[in-house]
Amino acid sequence: MATSETTVSAPKGGRGARERILRAATELFTSDGIHATGIAKLTDVAHVSTRTLYQHFPSKEALVSAYVQSIESDDEFLAETALGRTDLSARERLLALFAERPAGPASATVVRGCPLHNTAVEAAGTMPEAAAVVERHKRELAARLIATATEAGAHDPETLGRRLAVLFEGARALSTSLNDPRPFEDAEAFARTLIDGAAGLA
Repeated sequence: MATSETTVSAPKGGRGARERILRAATELFTSDGIHATGIAKLTDVAHVSTRTLYQHFPSKEALVSAYVQSIESDDEFLAETALGRTDLSARERLLALFAERPAGPASATVVRGCPLHNTAVEAAGTMPEAAAVVERHKRELAARLIATATEAGAHDPETLGRRLAVLFEGARALSTSLNDPRPFEDAEAFARTLIDGAAGLA
């Protein structure tokens, strides 16, 4: 696992403690994983006491739930910014989605892929609230892809949207498994083939 650099700096406790805890969780969970990140590491990076952490988040599960809720709306962090761009046509947005790469620590030596997917894997059967957030986001992403394919004029937008969702998510999962970013490049090439083959797109 990659070792995260401490980027959160503030006096221990005090105002803004909740935000510092959440920033620390985002940094550590995305780079090292949820189970590998202990409370001691979280409090150290967030510069808070254990008591303060539990005052804001009564359990680690509560912190994980807050973490996934904070990043699920962050298109840049999840490499989904292209779908919201207004300067591109619908077809261009679909293509641009596969040209983006997830944000993450510049010093990371491990490809972590999608933080929501990773959370679902780590939380399977143990953190239902967090898992529900991830499931909702993934379903909404597929719906956004179908809507964008419809806007682009695809003859079968539902099929195109679902296939692009599988390709997008699959590439990120495989990159994590292989610790290799090249599946992103392959996904981009395959996505172009699918999009260019959808009659009516221009």
